[in-house]
Amino acid sequence: QLARIQTDSVVKMLRGLYPDLHFEIAVAMSTTGDKILDTALSKIGEKSLFTKELENALERNEVDLVVHSLKDLPTSLPPGFTIGAVCKRENPLDAVVFHPKNCGKTLSLLPEKSVIGTSSLRRAAQLKKKFPQLEFRDIRGNLNTRLKKLDEKEDFSAIILAAAGLKRMGWENRIGQLLSPEDCLYAVGQGALAVEVRAKDQEILNMVSALHDADTVLRCIAERAFMKRLEGGCSVPVAVNTVLKDGQLYLTGAVYSLDGSDSLKETMQTSVRYPQQNEDGPNDDVQHVGITAKNVPGQAQEAAENLGVEVASLLLSKGAKHILSVARQLNDAR
Repeated sequence: QLARIQTDSVVKMLRGLYPDLHFEIAVAMSTTGDKILDTALSKIGEKSLFTKELENALERNEVDLVVHSLKDLPTSLPPGFTIGAVCKRENPLDAVVFHPKNCGKTLSLLPEKSVIGTSSLRRAAQLKKKFPQLEFRDIRGNLNTRLKKLDEKEDFSAIILAAAGLKRMGWENRIGQLLSPEDCLYAVGQGALAVEVRAKDQEILNMVSALHDADTVLRCIAERAFMKRLEGGCSVPVAVNTVLKDGQLYLTGAVYSLDGSDSLKETMQTSVRYPQQNEDGPNDDVQHVGITAKNVPGQAQEAAENLGVEVASLLLSKGAKHILSVARQLNDAR
């Protein structure tokens, strides 16, 4: 349902921009990640979990564009594909949805040993450290399934979900607590929608590029470059927070051990104030961590990508590789 709502919202924007074109939502597909619901996400093998089947349809020209949650897209796309648009970001923060009996509470007010549901190692690692009195357990399924599990059983006192998904579903009233970046840094790309297209399909690429939101593009390039340099994915706790203010892009990046006891966190900034240069030529379609953004200044994109790499390199120089490899081994052994 959420995937359909997200696709509909992108098509609505495109119809507004191109009223003469006919857009058809041809395919609603289930992906590997949707089908395997009895296993933690971090255990299935992380690359292209929610994207492979859709990319196959793109490759066979059955569809011309695919709408994804950007956080589901690996930092390296298969050859021949690109992210042709990154739409304006919804609130990227994580939200706590409480069991009806805990309505009005916050995480810190829950009784000791209360069980919190999350399928994200990143959320669990940060919140275990902050709320050691609580227990964290895996919960899988789409948003409807998870909310049902929360409401109809007594297994969970609360669950953690992305605020963006709840908002898009029209369930904002279920958000009992928004987790600030001080409580919980969010996932790379969280809250942003990406439109994936064939990299060589200039017509489609030009069409969807009108959907790019420049601020979101720069923030997400920095976040994706950070993750790519760390070689992070679903199976390790990597988290970010980005702010773009007065031409300065700030990136906070962090890595955590599975229980949150060991962590490294750094913040750096760079200027992304560059004019748009109208250069026709081969540089038009340069990808930055899988994103082709023709209408965002190339130097600004480069600066954002370099910022992500620099923050990751700083963490690696302080021992991030060890924290992540231990996290990966422990997760594999679970």
